[in-house]
Amino acid sequence: MPERPFYQPGASSVEGLPLLLQMFHTQPLVMLKPHWHAQVEVNFIVRGAVHYRMDGHGLSLSAGDMCLFWGGLPHQMDEASDDAIYAGAHLPLVHFFRLHLPVDVRNRLMTGATLVTDATDRSDDHNFERWNRYARSGDPVKAEHAVNELLLRLERVRFEPYRLVPETPVEQEIGSPFDQQSLRNVGRMCDFIAENFLYEIDCVDIAAAADIHPKYAMSIFKKSTGMTLNEYVNLLRLSYAQALLMHQDANVLRVAMESGFGSLSAFNKSFRKLAGMSPSDFRRGVAGAR
Repeated sequence: MPERPFYQPGASSVEGLPLLLQMFHTQPLVMLKPHWHAQVEVNFIVRGAVHYRMDGHGLSLSAGDMCLFWGGLPHQMDEASDDAIYAGAHLPLVHFFRLHLPVDVRNRLMTGATLVTDATDRSDDHNFERWNRYARSGDPVKAEHAVNELLLRLERVRFEPYRLVPETPVEQEIGSPFDQQSLRNVGRMCDFIAENFLYEIDCVDIAAAADIHPKYAMSIFKKSTGMTLNEYVNLLRLSYAQALLMHQDANVLRVAMESGFGSLSAFNKSFRKLAGMSPSDFRRGVAGAR
């Protein structure tokens, strides 16, 4: 019996392209190790069952369940039934900020909680399949229509039963709801960072992209995402670096430089903080799994 294929990130996949909205409707691939990416992820289980190891909690889902979580924290689908099919999307932050969710839910998601609901029906399977088809059609009008419908579907969660896992929130500062201008400013900063994270940028550059004061930029970004501007820039660099490290000929020093880190020591420190291991250990683990 042939070995079951497993998921392996690549530089052209979700880890390396933080601005790209990707949709899918397919058989899930088990992950040999946790990965992370700078998008919010929505998964709908069409058939079968899967199990996730999230940052700090485990999660089992079966047909009809839907979940939403922040991909910037390490996560791993470590089990999937042979008949499993799942659908969903990776949403860049600019789309996530368009969602009208309760502010406490948004903050819980950005700090590691997973939103789970079983209040779904057969139309969800048909809709996810169609959104995936529209997103891949090459027609920008169809793709935008798919995004808008998906966001409306996610907003419907607040009117139906859902739960946040884990139930006990991490101690955090809950910000007040932002006005639309503040959300637009955060979105403009996210766009600028996603387009320039491989270069040397700082809070002054990022704030200038939104035409606001650096201190105000740092304040609204932290309240909206739970991260500082510097932490978000590092996350995008680490996501990109993770993808590069999957290549057989990956050189850690070269990956550090190509990912926008100014030094190997800074890269090692940031990578270990997120992944719990050094880039060299991560690369060796990938090579050993081949």
